[in-house]
Amino acid sequence: MLTKLQKWGNSQGVRFTKAILDQAQIRVGDQVNVSVRKGRIIVEPVRTVRGEYDLKDLISKLPEDYRTGEADWGPPVGKETW
Repeated sequence: MLTKLQKWGNSQGVRFTKAILDQAQIRVGDQVNVSVRKGRIIVEPVRTVRGEYDLKDLISKLPEDYRTGEADWGPPVGKETW
């Protein structure tokens, strides 16, 4: 596809056809990651699971010495069965 870099306000942009977006599995409003590799501009869809957070990304931010534990929520206050 041949297209032109165009000025929009104080920014510049490239328009993509619907066919190109369909092939890349990108929809209007989706987040994309834009990077430069070896002088080429790469536009890749950001793949998230169930919304805006990615579980692998969240887990990678946990401290290495993090350990899970039990939480005491106190005695039952209703008809809970433990």
